[in-house]
Amino acid sequence: MASFFDRLRYLITNKSQQTNEQYNRAIYNYLGNSILWNPDNDNTYIDEGYRKNATVYSLINIITKAASTIPFHIYRKVNESKYKSYKALSSGIADSSVMYKANLLKSHALEELQHTELHKLMERPNPSQSYASFISELVAFGKLTGNRYVYGIGPDTGENVGKYTELYVMPSHVVEINTGGLMKPVDYYTIEYNGIYRIEADDMLHIKDFNPHYDGSGSHMYGQSPLKAGMRSMTTNNEAVETGVKFLQNQTSRGILMSEEGDLNEVQAQQLKDKFRRQHQGSSHAGDVIITPKKLSWVNFGLSTADLSLIEQYNASIKDLCNIFNVPVQLLNNTESSTYNNMKEAKKALYQNCVIPELQKIQDELNRWLAPKYGEDICIEYDFSVIPELQEETDKIVDQMSKAWWLTPNEKRSAMSYDHDMDTPSMNDYYFPANLLPIDNQDIDVPVVDINLDEPDMEKMLNKAKVPGMTDVFTTQEEAESRARELGGSGSHSHSYDGQEVYMPFKTHDEYMEAVENDKYHYGKPHKDDEDEDKSVSATVEKGLKKKVEDHNEKVSKSWQKTNLRTLKAVFRRGVGAYNTNPSSVRPSVTSSDQWAYARCNSFLYALRNGRFRSGKHDTDLLPKGHPLSSKKEAKAEGYDDYPQSATNNAKRVKNWIDKYGRAEVDGMTNVGLARMNQLIAREKLSLSTLKRTFSFLSRTKGGGYNKINPDYRDTPWKDKGYVAFLGWGGQSMLSYAQRKLGQLENNE
Repeated sequence: MASFFDRLRYLITNKSQQTNEQYNRAIYNYLGNSILWNPDNDNTYIDEGYRKNATVYSLINIITKAASTIPFHIYRKVNESKYKSYKALSSGIADSSVMYKANLLKSHALEELQHTELHKLMERPNPSQSYASFISELVAFGKLTGNRYVYGIGPDTGENVGKYTELYVMPSHVVEINTGGLMKPVDYYTIEYNGIYRIEADDMLHIKDFNPHYDGSGSHMYGQSPLKAGMRSMTTNNEAVETGVKFLQNQTSRGILMSEEGDLNEVQAQQLKDKFRRQHQGSSHAGDVIITPKKLSWVNFGLSTADLSLIEQYNASIKDLCNIFNVPVQLLNNTESSTYNNMKEAKKALYQNCVIPELQKIQDELNRWLAPKYGEDICIEYDFSVIPELQEETDKIVDQMSKAWWLTPNEKRSAMSYDHDMDTPSMNDYYFPANLLPIDNQDIDVPVVDINLDEPDMEKMLNKAKVPGMTDVFTTQEEAESRARELGGSGSHSHSYDGQEVYMPFKTHDEYMEAVENDKYHYGKPHKDDEDEDKSVSATVEKGLKKKVEDHNEKVSKSWQKTNLRTLKAVFRRGVGAYNTNPSSVRPSVTSSDQWAYARCNSFLYALRNGRFRSGKHDTDLLPKGHPLSSKKEAKAEGYDDYPQSATNNAKRVKNWIDKYGRAEVDGMTNVGLARMNQLIAREKLSLSTLKRTFSFLSRTKGGGYNKINPDYRDTPWKDKGYVAFLGWGGQSMLSYAQRKLGQLENNE
């Protein structure tokens, strides 16, 4: 220890004598250059607390052991505003409702650094201490005295001037503040240890607890010890223990042995006493039968009221001391009401109410005093996510993250305090649940155009009615034409696959695509919204509307003049709603909601055929794109090349397989698929139509399970035709992008 203090700047030979409060007040206010006397700056709390009181000793050890296990990280601030928001959220009690939000903000606000000078200093503050020992000592002095002092030693010359090579915890009870007066409350510090040593104010970090003792003498410059508020409890605890020890050492008789045959003389009494001592003294004689020469009786004394009161006061003082340090009493091996659950909660409360606030206070002061010396935007942050007792909160975050589809996998990793996966580009993509697709989206659910090109198993495709995109593929022409009539059209067209002819509704595929697009049709299992809408129209009404659609479509020739049953049902429902909610708009001659709704449908069909309404305008959003009255905006003819690099990488992977093994072995890609692969590799702009087809193909193949390698081809994935086709079209990252992009376009419209 003496060698350390030799490093202090210089030795002061004379120490100013402590002055009374009146004189101290005067020099603080006017003279300066004087020691600020701290009435609590003595050994009281260390000697009477930590060194003599078992309860205080135990509490301090519980706190320091917990604090020393929390790791620190060093970051560079990259976004000041998000950093402030992160600090605001992270400064409270660790709770799942804010923890993941704080971690997300942290991931955007901070960039973690590795192997810096500050790392080395914190990990080994000085030659005699590790970080755990250093922080334990700092926390212990803080809890005992309300003051924490850290002294930094660094070079006076060279490129590292201003930085520290060693950090020491100063013994708080021997540090004194020397003031320069009101204009400079802290001029320097002095330490008395085999002499008086001076430390410049800039080289000392002082972290103090709040002290409201503003007496004009500068006492508030020192922190108040928690034990000052608990002095009575600590004194009571000490006195109770001392009284108990004295009682055991010098205890009086626990009872009286009385003769029932008259008094014993002095000689008889002494003989009986000696006999009792010989027969019953020591543990070897415990439980022996007592044999007496005369008829005797024993009168027991028991605990007095004072004894019982002392025990109660002792137990109460323990609880008071626990409350002062914010340590649950159960952690003091208190077995009165200890169970697994309340011990678990007690450990959790220790971190939330005591350890985390203490370390956050130290962290903030280190970031003010120490971190800026190693870079303007450098900061130290403790990682509380490793605390086992808070894993329950972590589990809650995991559950929340699993449902957070609006976050990328890497953002979820940040919320869980994990590093980003930089090797997997798709970890930065969004993954929307299929059941969250907008039901009114015109562009999302477009059927596959090239159904004959990229499906490895046509029979499997035809037999899976629930696979998205497969509903309108039929093995007979009659089924396709029937489906065309359901969609408000007629005819059929065919495609071939491996020599097999399959059929789809409408005379051309373009006509089919437009009909489906205008119909807002959903592939596979109908949406719940569709089912509810169908229930709102009676079978009789539906039959009548279907006949209107068929008659209308036969009279028109242009695609933008045609409609379908679903659209007309929507117009009908709106008419019923207007009749019920806006009666003022209904003509007096109309007597029912159905009558008014049919009139609205007739007006809508008239507008479709003629390009104008007879009177007013309604349901323009239901008119197909291209119609002169449609409120639907035509998509821009521009292309899109902002798809993720991971989609390109997936396509390159397939290209590399083809180059290495040849088309004969890698035969999952058709000509259209190869064209799409080459587009992605070249980062070409994709048209809206191509984007729709890409989404349709990828969603269909993913629904068929082709987004994963067949176990039979785990060692030779290039032979898995479905998997090859899925990757060649961009894979999962391209599917996520197409879904997101098409949704954005729909929302913009």
